[in-house]
Amino acid sequence: MPSSLSDGHTATDYSFTVSTGAVGVCRCWYDLCMTLQLSAVEARVLGALIEKEIATPEYYPLSVNALVNACNQKSNRDPVMNLDEEAVRNALRSLTEQALVRSASGDSRVAKFEHRLNELYNFHRHEIAVLCVLMLRGPQTPGELRNRTERLYAFEDLDAVHAAVNLLMRREPPLVKVLPRQAGTKESRYMQLLSGDVAPADVGGSSDQAAAGSADASDDSQAHLERIRGLEEEVRELRQELETLREQFAAFQKQFL
Repeated sequence: MPSSLSDGHTATDYSFTVSTGAVGVCRCWYDLCMTLQLSAVEARVLGALIEKEIATPEYYPLSVNALVNACNQKSNRDPVMNLDEEAVRNALRSLTEQALVRSASGDSRVAKFEHRLNELYNFHRHEIAVLCVLMLRGPQTPGELRNRTERLYAFEDLDAVHAAVNLLMRREPPLVKVLPRQAGTKESRYMQLLSGDVAPADVGGSSDQAAAGSADASDDSQAHLERIRGLEEEVRELRQELETLREQFAAFQKQFL
């Protein structure tokens, strides 16, 4: 017989309450995942937060100004956007209501934000790297994913990429799906489903593929282009970080004037 506690309830009573409460929380998270359908701007904001958390953790969480710059980068983005502060703030408000983003300002006077995807999905590092690139660059082949996740996660080979993609496809609900292979291409592309199961309009492929030349460009050439773009982006980020440090130092000096 279950032992009676001082308040008249039994240990079994509390065990049932806790377990049913946990089930209720799990059901709540599951329902939230099932109803997610991010707009293009929300996906860009969320992807930028994930990218900066991994690539430049020393400058994370991000202020609204830093997030606008991250969303509007010319490299590692497809399509390139030109979002203003209001659009980013609206996306942050919506993502916060969906429990995907929260304020993380701490003692800072400037409002800063961080994503909560790991709390919701408990991702492995290679999973969230793939999902991040799919949100920032649209549908990708495994080869493109391997090249374009270099700063987020180092995949040893294409089999490792396929393993990460398969994990995302097997989640409940699925977070990634494979698209029909296009004529003249060797690999199928994969798309993220946080923005809904809507087939992309760019039937001919991404702008990066078109700029690279033909659909049968070699993997070595594509990897070389990606490394150059990655270096260019690192230079841009260093310049932004330097400007931020200058502003912080100027504010520090004013305290003694």
